[in-house]
Amino acid sequence: MVADSSAPAQAEFALGVATSFAGRPWRFRVPDDRAALGLAQATGLDPVTCRVLIGRGVDLDNVDRFLDPVLKTDMPDPAVVLDLEKAAERLAEAIEADIPVAVFGDYDVDGATSSAVLMRYFTAIGRSLFLYVPDRQKEGYGPNTQALEMLARQGVKLVVTVDCGTLAFQPFAAAKAAGLEVIVADHHQAEPLLPEVRALVNPNRLDDSSGLGQLAAVGVTFMLVVGLNRALRRRGFFEREARPAPDLMGLLDLVALGTVADVVPLKGLNRTFVTQGLKVMAGRRNTGLAALMDVARIDTAPTAYHCGYLLGPRVNAGGRVGQADLGARLLATDDPELAASIAERLDALNRERQQIEKEVEAAAIETVEARLARANGPGPLVMAAGAGWHPGVIGIVASRLKERYHRPTFVLSILENGKAKGSGRSIPGIDLGAAVSAARAVGLVEEGGGHAMAAGITIDIARLEELEHFWAGRMDGAVEKALAADGLKLDAAIGIVGINADLVRRLAQVAPFGQGNPEPRFAVPSVRVAHAAVMGKGHLRLRLSDAGGRSADAVAFRSGDGAVVDALDAAFRTGEALHVAGHVRAETWQGRERIRLFIEDAAPAGRG
Repeated sequence: MVADSSAPAQAEFALGVATSFAGRPWRFRVPDDRAALGLAQATGLDPVTCRVLIGRGVDLDNVDRFLDPVLKTDMPDPAVVLDLEKAAERLAEAIEADIPVAVFGDYDVDGATSSAVLMRYFTAIGRSLFLYVPDRQKEGYGPNTQALEMLARQGVKLVVTVDCGTLAFQPFAAAKAAGLEVIVADHHQAEPLLPEVRALVNPNRLDDSSGLGQLAAVGVTFMLVVGLNRALRRRGFFEREARPAPDLMGLLDLVALGTVADVVPLKGLNRTFVTQGLKVMAGRRNTGLAALMDVARIDTAPTAYHCGYLLGPRVNAGGRVGQADLGARLLATDDPELAASIAERLDALNRERQQIEKEVEAAAIETVEARLARANGPGPLVMAAGAGWHPGVIGIVASRLKERYHRPTFVLSILENGKAKGSGRSIPGIDLGAAVSAARAVGLVEEGGGHAMAAGITIDIARLEELEHFWAGRMDGAVEKALAADGLKLDAAIGIVGINADLVRRLAQVAPFGQGNPEPRFAVPSVRVAHAAVMGKGHLRLRLSDAGGRSADAVAFRSGDGAVVDALDAAFRTGEALHVAGHVRAETWQGRERIRLFIEDAAPAGRG
């Protein structure tokens, strides 16, 4: 682990770090300051913020729109999405005729928020909407014949599937035979052949030219509701019903939550949805969401971090280890007592999920380490399978292993019927959804789908090794190329004196942060660990100092193999100078604000 800035070959690496303690090269997103300085001169913004903006592709022509996204100007006419007008008109007809309609949702946050958007809209216009969410373990992902036939027997005539359904050929054929019409509102990758339905609204259809393929399903569903609202206006529905049209902006808190939780890029329309949705969320107008914020102890203005790490996991918990429809019901209710009860239940389920996750993660790591020992090193991807691993947590475990091994990762639960259900997470540059589609095309995968960064499959366990070889061949070379191009991306180098509240305030202009708009990451060169104390389960609370005697607070959380935390602890004992990298954040505790550097990585400072 060296950081020798004197070697010519190191010039491409930030601070000369070719291999950090976490095993990554460091690279600046922007190799020089010229564009950032030009933007600063033209806008009056500070150079560090401008460097962050340039690193995200924001230049003088679009800086105002990026910093102040407005839905009125950023959202296109919903009709640009193929089949959306057709879907909106059919829903409007059904509403006017008051025929029974159901929403069939996925069990994750994107599915729950999509379902809740439709449910709240129907409530606002004085109509009922049946909700069906499949059980993850008993029914699996997406529409299934049994559930659709059951809805038909209950008198439902029209079903809207959200966050699922793009490739549900057989279930939709059965639905048609049972007299059900189907509208699909989805965002998962499609194939040339699509199921026969009344309307299939998915900007990732191969024949869709809207350019909105990065939307989460809740974004697609919101656009469908906007189109539906317009169709009902045209028909004079609100005048006849003597009721005002619903406040669609009030649904943006749900759109923000689902968009962040589904880890789609926070660019373009997604960024606008989240920016405006967080403002709505701060008003706590959604009774269920307010109850969830209470159990999550969120007492400040919500951010994308709160959505992704505090609210999202609790909504997900019902679908992972509990009752699948709890999240959607919570987000759709206006009953304070019911909301408080469901929120407490989801909070308890989330704690249960965390314990199950720890057990499966430990077993998966043991499996992977044993395979790596036999193979004498990692291949292009990581796969781990085990009997009895809870299907509700394998996606989270796949994400953990992906971070640990820096490879596309699939974790599979082996079922008693000879099948395995798997969930995968990818790294930038490797399209996992396309890999699953390729495996489906050659018959290796029975069911599956997803998008670039996440996917799911069902496979016969006898074909697991064959699938791994197929994917390894497909990804061979591409993973190493992606890793070489990736590394730890840094926005700028700052001194300890720069770790302050003013920096945090200025960076808030660039928020919300997430996929596609990562939280700014800074290198702090040549510091020493003046103090280190263990907190929690092996994490460190630190005090960093520089050669001038200036100091700053920092924390480092143990993750992966713990190499970074161990190196920081060793540096405290030896006095070795380090380069460190991480995020500068403000924490509020008992009314007091503290600025800290959250360290992600470190490397020896060497002669630098």
